[in-house]
Amino acid sequence: MAIRPIVRFPDPRLRQKAGPVTAFDGRLRDLAQDLTETMRAAPGIGITAPHIGVLERLVVIQLERDPSPHIYVNPRIVWASSEMIRHLEGSVSMPGVTEELERHARVRVCYSDLDGAAHEAEAEGLLAVCHQHEIDQLDGIFWIDRLSKLKRDRLIKRFDKLQRFGP
Repeated sequence: MAIRPIVRFPDPRLRQKAGPVTAFDGRLRDLAQDLTETMRAAPGIGITAPHIGVLERLVVIQLERDPSPHIYVNPRIVWASSEMIRHLEGSVSMPGVTEELERHARVRVCYSDLDGAAHEAEAEGLLAVCHQHEIDQLDGIFWIDRLSKLKRDRLIKRFDKLQRFGP
């Protein structure tokens, strides 16, 4: 498989809604493998197909404690707790900058696996944050869109400076 180029902010594809996966085949398995390798090389703990320019609803998440990646096809949040948590977030499409965001502390996600079998899972803490972050991306909501205008503008300036001058 291959490490693919990551779409960088402000590419407009990062704000396009991804379409559903309809074919559960070898191409989907290859795409999931490429996403996994690309995420690890970035490095990151979550990635979506739109991050590599493929507008399909496919997510890979692998937290440090996970021995292998979790693959979610056509994921959607079906329940979210009223309790909120704050967590530092960033993106493989905007490396070098992070900001704290508020998200639901727990979520329930429905998704399919690579064979098309339906699943439902509950997540809390960092994994819940990752689900919300990556599903937002599938819906064309880039993570900085969740920031206030002031914080978003400051973060974009910081990112632009990093791109021009390096860390």
